Amino acid sequence: PIPLRGGRVLRWGVLAPGRIAGGFVWALHRHTGQRVHAVASRDPERAGRFAAQYGVPRVHESYEQLVADPDVDIVYVASPHSEHKRQALLAIAAGKHVLVEKPLALDASEARDIARAARAAGVFAMEALWSRFLPQTLLIERLLQDGVLGDIRLVMADFGGCFDFDPEGRVFNPALGGGALLDIGIYPIWLAHLVLGPPPHVHATGTLTQTGVDGQAALVLTYPTGAQALLHTTLFAETPQEAVIAGTHARLQIDSRFFTPGGFTLKAARSDQRLRWTDPSGIHGSEGLAWQASAVALHIAEGRTESPLHPLERSIALLETIDAARNQLGVNRDGTRRK
Repeated sequence: PIPLRGGRVLRWGVLAPGRIAGGFVWALHRHTGQRVHAVASRDPERAGRFAAQYGVPRVHESYEQLVADPDVDIVYVASPHSEHKRQALLAIAAGKHVLVEKPLALDASEARDIARAARAAGVFAMEALWSRFLPQTLLIERLLQDGVLGDIRLVMADFGGCFDFDPEGRVFNPALGGGALLDIGIYPIWLAHLVLGPPPHVHATGTLTQTGVDGQAALVLTYPTGAQALLHTTLFAETPQEAVIAGTHARLQIDSRFFTPGGFTLKAARSDQRLRWTDPSGIHGSEGLAWQASAVALHIAEGRTESPLHPLERSIALLETIDAARNQLGVNRDGTRRK
């Protein structure tokens, strides 16, 4: 696994201190040597409360002040999806490294804009797809590379949760980039991309909410090898949140909440032989964000401007799949229902 302590310590600045940012800062301070130096919000009182709760020493009155802070090495963007591009470009223009919450942007076009700006500025930029850096993911990747599962024929993954309907809230508001696919559906899609790569063919069906965003979606991704990925996401019900990777030699089943630290079972084909692996770290749930922060610090210390594990092209490819699915469901580029 990625070492959680030792190496370069970055001074982080946080834009948009909400629940997601709180989980990130808590995990970072608890499990790594990384430290959050500053926070900024459109509401200074909110930023002040966040700073007091998580031990952040400096509060800025604006996003512009934070990205101009010479004591900030990297900016963590934790705002609603609709603000990701603007805030990422703000940080990049100030010469800061940037970690942007998933999804990197509202669509692939915006993601390409972020990638171009970061590459031109020579700063590190990455989408905060934290599941990519978990020990179980690195181990699964090794098993795939070593051919333990044989030829992969199927990936199945789902992520559904029961969200209280709030037309103005982040999840259901099209103006904020609402919808299941961008919020939680990105995890099953990411797993399929990790195992099989970006799909040449996407078929999606589903249901829109009364606000016009995608509320539920089933995707079939097909590949030239004949392999398929069957993926599902919904805002209307809590689902098992499990994942399966099936190959000609073995099947790998990832525990519920497959996108968090946990474990998996590997079962041989045509045999009852099973192997069980469970994450020995004792880190659970959103505490797993710590590995992502440590990976970013390691990459920057190595002089990299992109993560070799999750480069910007991977983030763009994820959004290309989501764009295709949303288009088939009748969702416009701006997140509204197509008339």
